[in-house]
Amino acid sequence: MPPQGDLPDIHESKEMPSTTFTTIPLNETTKNGHANSAFVSDENNQPVIMEKDNKKDNNDLFEFDDLLPHVGEFGLYQKILFLLMIPFAFFVAWVYFSQIFITITPEQYWCKVPELENLTREDRVRLAIPNGENGLEKCQMYAVNFTELLLTGVTEPDPSWPRKPCDSGYEYNLTTDDVPYASIAAEFDWVCENAALPTISQSIFFCGAILGGLVFGWLADSKGRIPALVGTNFVGFAAGVGTAFCNSFWTFCLCRFLVGMAFDNCFTMMYILVLEYVGPKWRTFVANMSIALFFTCASCVLPWIAWYLADWRMLCIVTSVPLALAVFTPWCVPESARWLVSQGQIDKSIGILKKFERINGTKVEDSMYKQFKESCHKAQKEEEDSKSYSVLDLFKTPHLRKITLVLIVIWMAISLVFDGHVRNVGSLGLNVFLTFTIASATELPADTLLTVTLDRWGRRWLAFGTMALSGVFSLLATAVPLGFPSATMAIIGRFAINITYNIGLQYAAELLPTVVRAQGVALIHIMGYVASIVSPFVVYLATISPSFPLIILGVLGILGGCLALFLPETLGQELPQTLQDGETFGRDQKFLDFPCKSRREKSVKERPEKFRRTGSMRASFRGEARSSIINRSSLRARNSIESP
Repeated sequence: MPPQGDLPDIHESKEMPSTTFTTIPLNETTKNGHANSAFVSDENNQPVIMEKDNKKDNNDLFEFDDLLPHVGEFGLYQKILFLLMIPFAFFVAWVYFSQIFITITPEQYWCKVPELENLTREDRVRLAIPNGENGLEKCQMYAVNFTELLLTGVTEPDPSWPRKPCDSGYEYNLTTDDVPYASIAAEFDWVCENAALPTISQSIFFCGAILGGLVFGWLADSKGRIPALVGTNFVGFAAGVGTAFCNSFWTFCLCRFLVGMAFDNCFTMMYILVLEYVGPKWRTFVANMSIALFFTCASCVLPWIAWYLADWRMLCIVTSVPLALAVFTPWCVPESARWLVSQGQIDKSIGILKKFERINGTKVEDSMYKQFKESCHKAQKEEEDSKSYSVLDLFKTPHLRKITLVLIVIWMAISLVFDGHVRNVGSLGLNVFLTFTIASATELPADTLLTVTLDRWGRRWLAFGTMALSGVFSLLATAVPLGFPSATMAIIGRFAINITYNIGLQYAAELLPTVVRAQGVALIHIMGYVASIVSPFVVYLATISPSFPLIILGVLGILGGCLALFLPETLGQELPQTLQDGETFGRDQKFLDFPCKSRREKSVKERPEKFRRTGSMRASFRGEARSSIINRSSLRARNSIESP
């Protein structure tokens, strides 16, 4: 699954004199009391202390990431904040997935025949419902006078009787292990000619997500992370509870649109706020484990909450009321110090950092806070004088335009395939609750595998391999019998697309230049929402044939994976900062280049004079997606390159 503020800054490497180190790189921390040392990594990713030139360049700034190691990169306070992510991870999972169980339709249903209500269900079905190629007809009944048939003692149907669509509603079999409760689709008979209504409502949900990303992204940048976090969760709470009282399709759509506004934002705001306080060394862990553990747990629990409650209205209430707990956030979670700095509230930012210092048991000299304050004022002045850029700049030069368009298409394909697999669990021929749980559980091993392999194998080939693999297994699911074999293939496809999804936006954050990164990633993310609007209709094709959705998801997976090969590799590369950097980035790479670990180690040995960003940026991509404030980062790098 997506973003708000002065997020974890992404400082790309730049060439510096080999004997002078004036900043602390993002991927290292100060320790052992080496106040005048900078840290870089050797080929074994071990810190190497390099003495700093005592002559500090007056143009260098002492930024947030320079101060954070002294306050504590992952101390007690950060660990508390990490645990406070748990409820918000549950909220976003329930907001995203609950509609599946609110609108789920039992597999067995047929026309209701009021004249036969005195008969047993088996006798009613046998007499009134014709048989089709795949069993009982769901949308047709015999067009005869059943009252007269009963008076004449007829108990067996004649297949030659005329047929007609259901005219008195529908009857659902809720006694099986399929769906043991009447969802809103069953309550209001959104089946047969109205079967597309749940699909439409799910697409409207993503329309709300687009608006929510814009509204709450602006709110996070202008009013702060905490107001945006409280606001988005309150909207989700109010609209979710309101859904339980809907009595028509259009009121349901309105509520789902508002719930969609809370989607992603109700967690991402907290996600980014915590990442802003975590040192670079720990961001990969926090970014991935919060999803792998908390989000996965919430996803796996949700089906059984629905099963236990057996009431779609209660499900709406139970999964929405907890969002109201976000009102207590201002008393539990500090505002983003980075955002406060961006707003000129430097003293308040320092006050928060001193609270971290106190709880973490660290000690920061007052001179460092003074230096940080002076640097913040200087950075603001430099920003006022710097040139502004827009997302349109990404399309002005041919190579950068190609990269941007390929990224958009790939992310749209990833979003559609991922959401398609999420919603297609009901068409796999097994119990939807169990299948959904198993499919959701694939997030944990997917994130774990990604953490191990991404910085060894690179983004390009791993994105190609996992997305194409998802497509292949989706197609294989159509070639095996429906049920356990097809569900197994589809779940493997879901596992693979989980990996691709987590690569996707990180890849964009690394490829787009710093000066337009936030706006570019936001555009790509919104286009993913647009693609997700289509995914419910793709899944709806299962009403024609269970194979159709999997075929479409399979083809899109393979094509999207192949497109990834037309992007440059970013592993071990100095990332683009200016538009000119973006235009030239990757031009010297060969199509079959594979950044294996040994080659990367060799590159580090050969070029020790440069700080190289070979680490993962998974921790940052979600944060950049909706924030414009990130454009304020890396002023030193930008100005050093653009200045004559």
